[in-house]
Amino acid sequence: MFLIRSLGQGGAERQLVNLAHGLRRLGHDVAVVTFYPGEWLETELSDAGIPVWTLGKRGRWDIVRSALKLFRLVQKERPAILHSYLSTANLLALLPKACCPSLKLVWGVRASNVDFDCYDWFTKLSFQCECLLSKVADLIIANSHTGREYHLERGFPGNKIIVIHNGVDIDRFKRDEEAGKRVRWEWGIEEQERLIGHVGRLDPMKDHPTFLKAAALLAQERKDVRFVCVGEGPSDYREELYSLADKLGLGGRLIWAGSRRDMPDVYNALDVAASSSRWGEGIPNVIAEAMACSVPCVVTDVGDSAFLVAESGVVVKAGDPTLLAQGINMALTGKLRKGYNLPRERVVNNFSLANCVNLSQRTFGTLLS
Repeated sequence: MFLIRSLGQGGAERQLVNLAHGLRRLGHDVAVVTFYPGEWLETELSDAGIPVWTLGKRGRWDIVRSALKLFRLVQKERPAILHSYLSTANLLALLPKACCPSLKLVWGVRASNVDFDCYDWFTKLSFQCECLLSKVADLIIANSHTGREYHLERGFPGNKIIVIHNGVDIDRFKRDEEAGKRVRWEWGIEEQERLIGHVGRLDPMKDHPTFLKAAALLAQERKDVRFVCVGEGPSDYREELYSLADKLGLGGRLIWAGSRRDMPDVYNALDVAASSSRWGEGIPNVIAEAMACSVPCVVTDVGDSAFLVAESGVVVKAGDPTLLAQGINMALTGKLRKGYNLPRERVVNNFSLANCVNLSQRTFGTLLS
């Protein structure tokens, strides 16, 4: 049984859905529980015959009622493992664990080096509680080596925390030039133009301002570049980014695409994919997915991003628009051109969904034995 806040579009949500599908195909009974209903990934699970139950949480402070509802659901369904994702779900999962000692509790942690000054007090308090109570979990899975070290430094038990990297569905994410051309046509990108994409929710950790400033520097140097930001976020922060883009003179050179469900097609439209994250990353799904589509990637040295791209991409220091612009230009003009197969080989050999599912299955089997 998996537990997560919701099934909206996000890296943790996508990985949970991928793992649920994979374990079901291997013959395991799988169910998913969410705090809040109605997000679009629910349909993907339901169509595959995977039950999705919601606690119907009525807001941030509806904790006791939701925890009791989760406890009753666990009592009824009797899962062998409850696998929660992210801080709030990890904490809520403690109640059924306390009441059902035979239940194996697996926490999922996804972040590293978070700057809590950019978030509210509740987020910071939740993480502090998670650190204090982490010894209760039977197993903790981090999706990056950097994330594991980050949590160990904050009191997580070293004998319980392991690393299983995210997995990419390499049959879904692959080179498809025609699909890319359709998206480029939709966005009005000419054949001779080079399209640089930033995919990720609008959140301070993703550091869109550095990407926008790097885009402005590139736009001054090259007339053939266009830019696209794919992802949604809070309206007030979105307006801040829109305003910054206008001040930087990006105008018609930049597309705000919002959320997309056709992500393989989106990646195939790009000439370069960039991640400008300043902190918080474990291992970025979006970069691994772009790599699987043979798109060269430029990343900041945050989390396991450098480990992910290795020699197939470009790694730069976080928070520096000049270095990011130089890295993107290197990817555009150097050997890492669109269609270069090394990024895909890197993912196929090390970060495939099959690898992730098989390792997870062995890990859960060992835990139960």
